[in-house]
Amino acid sequence: MRIPTAALVAVGLVGGYSAARFSGKRPLGGAVLAVAGGLAAKQWAQQVGPVGATALTAVYVGAFGASHPLAKKIGAWPSVGVVTAVATAAAAAVDVKGR
Repeated sequence: MRIPTAALVAVGLVGGYSAARFSGKRPLGGAVLAVAGGLAAKQWAQQVGPVGATALTAVYVGAFGASHPLAKKIGAWPSVGVVTAVATAAAAAVDVKGR
């Protein structure tokens, strides 16, 4: 069974933030982020090859990184929402292409 990578990206970013925030344990959030990202990267490698997978992984990690300074400007949850929308859009484009 293949989980759409857009869903994995959303789980990684929103779920990772939620896990860290509500548990008070940042490593737990990092684990959620890493597991979801790893599963997505594996599928991307199969769908678009190693170069495409690297680019999409960079978008995912970049979204995570960008959420921190953006949160200082617009708030934590809005920041997570914005970066998740951008990263899931990229993943969804690959998911649609891979059908």
